Amino acid sequence: MKRFFKPVEKEGSSKKPSLSQPEKEEDVSLSNENKGEPSKFMTWNANSFLLRVKNNWPEFTKLVTSFDPDVIAVQEVRMPAAGSKGAPKNPGELKDDTNSSREEKQILMRALSSPPFANYRVWWSLADSKYAGTALIVKKCFQPKKIFFNLDRIASKHEPDGRVILAEFDTFRLLNTYAPNNGWKEEENSFPRRRKWDKRILEFVLQSSDKPLIWCGDLNVSHEEIDVSHPEFYSAAKQNGYVPPNKEDCGQPGFTLAERRRFGTILKEGKLIDAYRFLHKEKDMERGFSWSGNPIGKYRGKRMRIDYFTVSEQLKDRITACEMHGQGIELEGFYGSDHCPVTLELSQACPNSKQDEVSM
Repeated sequence: MKRFFKPVEKEGSSKKPSLSQPEKEEDVSLSNENKGEPSKFMTWNANSFLLRVKNNWPEFTKLVTSFDPDVIAVQEVRMPAAGSKGAPKNPGELKDDTNSSREEKQILMRALSSPPFANYRVWWSLADSKYAGTALIVKKCFQPKKIFFNLDRIASKHEPDGRVILAEFDTFRLLNTYAPNNGWKEEENSFPRRRKWDKRILEFVLQSSDKPLIWCGDLNVSHEEIDVSHPEFYSAAKQNGYVPPNKEDCGQPGFTLAERRRFGTILKEGKLIDAYRFLHKEKDMERGFSWSGNPIGKYRGKRMRIDYFTVSEQLKDRITACEMHGQGIELEGFYGSDHCPVTLELSQACPNSKQDEVSM
């Protein structure tokens, strides 16, 4: 989420991790490998997965080893889709038709072939360039029945910029999204794009009520004042002095009244529970935010909670933990990103629960 200007890390200048050669991808038989349903989840906007592998992988690997998630949802992968210049792209595969892209792909796949990630399978949904993109990393013993890359559940179709991965498990769906930033103006790629996105998310949620939903990712919105460190600062924020004509569109992207109200509507009409706020009722200035501003400049110490796990009401009683793994204004636990990982833990479903009786 880009809310300030900061120096761009040079992707070619960092040390490459010393990792083993990639293993050949296992031919996973879904019917034989599955051992129940996932119950431990992690979401993280990596702000360039490649840079995190190059610069922060040992620390992030330690977190993954410790928490041992069944599913890892990644946003802002920022790796280009396969396909040569001018040719149709394959958003489900990493680009490897040039020397530099082959090297970058190899770096990523080496990392994802080494412990603990060798026990997982990864799906990609990528943009044409190093922008946006999502990944879903799932333990091989918890493989989904189906994977879609769009909100319409159309086979092989990917959302623009690779913003969606939808996994169908036996008793629930998991939706990993990287919501588009609202921007600052009434322009094609700002307010209208975000309004359309929110409308489609609401439609998806309402049409998916036949099975419980876990919706996670960088949702690019702070629902309530408690979800930002400095509400007055964010409410009054402007870009170059511009004031939108609609008062509800004023303020920091992600904290405008319009976005917050639309998000509230999605939660209410979709019967979704904000898992973190369900467990943490009070404002936590140290560990209660998932995005932090640049430690240098006017955004120093300014933080927002824009990364979420929301779950259907049917799953509410199974929420046992939902935590932010970053803290403080020095970005401890952010692993090089401007977002920290967020985790969710559910208790195991009772064999005869209504959730398990929901039909496909």
